[in-house]
Amino acid sequence: MRRAPYLAVLLLGALAVAGPAAYALPAKGERWRPGVQGAREYASNRAGTVSFAVRTRRHLYGHDSRMTMSSASVVKAMLMVTYLNRKGVRDRKLNGADHALLAPMVTRSGNVAASRVRDIVGNGALEHLAGRVGMRDFATAAIWGATQITAADQTKLFLEIERYVVRRHRDTALRLLSSIVPRQRWGVARVIPRGWAFYFKGGWTSAVQHQVGLLRRGDRRIAIAVLTTGSPSASYGRETERGVALRLLRDLGHGSIPR
Repeated sequence: MRRAPYLAVLLLGALAVAGPAAYALPAKGERWRPGVQGAREYASNRAGTVSFAVRTRRHLYGHDSRMTMSSASVVKAMLMVTYLNRKGVRDRKLNGADHALLAPMVTRSGNVAASRVRDIVGNGALEHLAGRVGMRDFATAAIWGATQITAADQTKLFLEIERYVVRRHRDTALRLLSSIVPRQRWGVARVIPRGWAFYFKGGWTSAVQHQVGLLRRGDRRIAIAVLTTGSPSASYGRETERGVALRLLRDLGHGSIPR
């Protein structure tokens, strides 16, 4: 009858020697959903018009996520994909001329490079890509910045964006989207949880502020798009982006499993 206390002492001693790693159970991944209600309430109290979407492999969440807006520079991600898939580029190593177009266009949002790429690939290539992705409300325009996009369509692209790039150039595409210069990392990019990689593209004018991108941690993926128009200033629009994203991504942690 006196063996139980003796065994308990032995067990405690063994655990003390082995250390916490020997018996600590791994944290169970928590099912995660975006904070749509909080983001919607916040957006309703901001000036201008806000549309947002969050997409996982199982669900699309959002607010006015199929509202069309002019893309501004967001379409440069699609221009990059179409260029990398272009005949004469897809099957060879990228050269200096390729990098001189793609790097400024994506990482610094260069407009001259974007115009050159659009002239090379044409609106037909953008429309073909939109069809592959399954975009429902995409429309090209004579001026690439006036291309019509929706938050829902952009999350559909970004959730698996490298899948739409030829295998040879997939690493390049992701590297460019992860290398946006610091001065353009506002809004959504300011609230990405620690441990999640972010691949994104922004677009802006005096009254438009957009960001769309992919959060990735291992094999877990979340696509997010926050589109705003009619903001009284650029800084106001960027704060709206940040506030919406902060609420959408609240509670997203290392072990979160997107639903």
